[in-house]
Amino acid sequence: MNQTSNETLVRTFFDKLNAEDLEAVRGLLTADAAWLPQAKDMPGAGAYHGRDVIVDDFLRPIRGAFAPGSPANRILSLAVNGPLVLVETHGTGALKDGRPYDNRYAWAFEIQDGCIAVIREYLDSHYIVRLFGA
Repeated sequence: MNQTSNETLVRTFFDKLNAEDLEAVRGLLTADAAWLPQAKDMPGAGAYHGRDVIVDDFLRPIRGAFAPGSPANRILSLAVNGPLVLVETHGTGALKDGRPYDNRYAWAFEIQDGCIAVIREYLDSHYIVRLFGA
């Protein structure tokens, strides 16, 4: 897969995630994909392995804490180096209780055979802990 295809794949990932089309997100992941939040001691911390675990045990519950359409991640910058795609995003929206959400992210995607194999997610974990009271 070339760099343009890898960029398109990651942009599609964010489009589908923002649209809450989790089945489409599932289809973008390898069967043994890993989502690795790079923060500890916060809601959602840990490692998630396998596309079904990522979608059903991680994304659905996390997305369920937010109002519909939230959070939406807007891509601020994106860089591709072969199978590695690095992205900065700004996530905004609201929780189900109406409180606003506003966080910055950095992401590292590893692409394999036209699908996303690894996602490393970096964010302001202190903000998450304060927001969710964990």
